[in-house]
Amino acid sequence: MALLLGWRKEGGSVMKSFLIKPVLDENYKKISHGKGVFLYDEDGKRYIDGSSGAVTCSIGHGVEEIIEVMNEQAQKISFVYRSHFTNEPAEKLAEELARVLPGSLNFSFFVNSGSEAVETALKVALQYWQEKGQYRKTKIISRWMSYHGITIGSLSLSGHTDRRFRFVPLLDTSPTIHPPYCYRCPYDLTYPDCQLKCAAELEVAIKRIGADHIAAFIAEPVIGAAGGAITPPHGYYQRLKEICGKHNILFIADEVMTGIGRTGKMLASEHWNFVPDIVALGKGLSAGYTPLAAAVVSDHVMEPIVMGSKMIMSGHTYSANPQSTAVGLAVLNYIEKNQLVSESLRKGSILLNELRKLQVKYSIVGEVRGVGMLTGMEFVSDIFKRIPFRKEINLTNFIVMKAKENGLIVYPSSTGIEGDSGDAILIAPPLTITEEELQLLIDLLDKTLYEVEKHLQVSEINPA
Repeated sequence: MALLLGWRKEGGSVMKSFLIKPVLDENYKKISHGKGVFLYDEDGKRYIDGSSGAVTCSIGHGVEEIIEVMNEQAQKISFVYRSHFTNEPAEKLAEELARVLPGSLNFSFFVNSGSEAVETALKVALQYWQEKGQYRKTKIISRWMSYHGITIGSLSLSGHTDRRFRFVPLLDTSPTIHPPYCYRCPYDLTYPDCQLKCAAELEVAIKRIGADHIAAFIAEPVIGAAGGAITPPHGYYQRLKEICGKHNILFIADEVMTGIGRTGKMLASEHWNFVPDIVALGKGLSAGYTPLAAAVVSDHVMEPIVMGSKMIMSGHTYSANPQSTAVGLAVLNYIEKNQLVSESLRKGSILLNELRKLQVKYSIVGEVRGVGMLTGMEFVSDIFKRIPFRKEINLTNFIVMKAKENGLIVYPSSTGIEGDSGDAILIAPPLTITEEELQLLIDLLDKTLYEVEKHLQVSEINPA
């Protein structure tokens, strides 16, 4: 659901503003301000930001240190075109990312959004093979129940059926294999007896398409918007990386949602001990203080480009602008100074434990999952048979609205069979949340689930 703003003429030159609101939210308010983990609307109502916006505001709202950097940089220069000049904030941020990221992820290409970061990663992957003289390697493999962005290229890779259906005629058919969705295993197997069949599926897809045609494979380490924080079992990503290496295919990790400490590691990939060839970063890179994202490329991928054309064939007007990169650098410094990566792991363990207590308490909660401060709840009408609620009930949006009424912001997610018939939310508060605030979040979610479950009973809805 998107916000659409406009102006309409009334009585000649008189103008009146109007907006198309998200259909289900009758209490759609203007935001006034935010501080820490709290948001305040135009009426002064307080909300705890239980999803960091769209899993973005990782250090909370109104952090004075970041605001000071924004003001200081604005007094110097906010914009310069990247082909005319380089700038100190961009160079320093690239240097810091090279230092904190694993392996040889040393080259950063800065853009404005996660969708652009993914698009840039794809272009770099194709250019890598072109510079090596392998022009047939043009295909990108991705998974169903995934979301990589809303531009045509990134949406083509996204196995998010609700976000694809309007644009299918424009999209490539990149989603190919199943996700590591243990709660609803497509093979009706259980880990570890399954022997990671969902990972082995990648090799089958490669053989069907032909490795000579495939440039890269892309995956979100933890599936966010399309899967309610689906978290793979141990060994899954190691197996995928091994398959990619065997067939000479690059591995792109979409860490737009998971990167920069969200899961308790700088990259979520580190939980599974693998280093991607290319990483897409966004959201937490600037923590919502300015639009900023990046495609970060390993040395071995950059080598033929540096030795060949010496340039990445991509870019946007605002790429690597000093205002945004100065903020990104300040955010990264703030995260390190306050040890928020390790705090995310510690508090995430508390959060997951508290959510599992709610799972036992409420029969509509089918599974709680996640890692660090990226957690999800999947809702079902029958916890034993794992039957989703009927789609027309629109339970996810009802839960999101009810939570908002109670002063809690959570993020809607898709899940269920084929990723289009289930209900889930993401709970991903700022990494700066205190334990007291975390308990408030849980209390408000508890109240919300009680009211939702009671509503379903009173309404005598046939959920199956």
